[in-house]
Amino acid sequence: MKVTRPMLVAVAALVLAGCGSGGAGDDQAAVPETASGSLEQLAAEVKCAPDIQIDADDIRQAICKDDDGKFILATFATDRGQREWINGAKDYGGHYLVGRKWVAVGDETSTLTVLRKTLGGDLEEGTDHTVHEGGHDKGH
Repeated sequence: MKVTRPMLVAVAALVLAGCGSGGAGDDQAAVPETASGSLEQLAAEVKCAPDIQIDADDIRQAICKDDDGKFILATFATDRGQREWINGAKDYGGHYLVGRKWVAVGDETSTLTVLRKTLGGDLEEGTDHTVHEGGHDKGH
């Protein structure tokens, strides 16, 4: 079965229902060198038993749960495939911890901040849909 980006975004959106909010906070603490490896290796680093949802040639995706929350962990065959997936997923909100050919997606920044202490990587934010609430039609 060919897995398309819209399918992957929909799966992530369903698992992590709701738009994220809140700030990045103080995440300037010492960040380790960005981890690399297979989905299973990355999951082991953060002591998660991955529940594999997608196992395709271009992407592997799992749901992980730990004491700090629930998150999606995905690995990609190519950097380009990863960036295309992230760019599409950001339209749905959420918070992203991005490494080379992997991403962790959470609905809470705090969950990813804890993961970052082990996996390294860069925090990215999806579209904040709360900005558009109230006042949309004021002053025709």
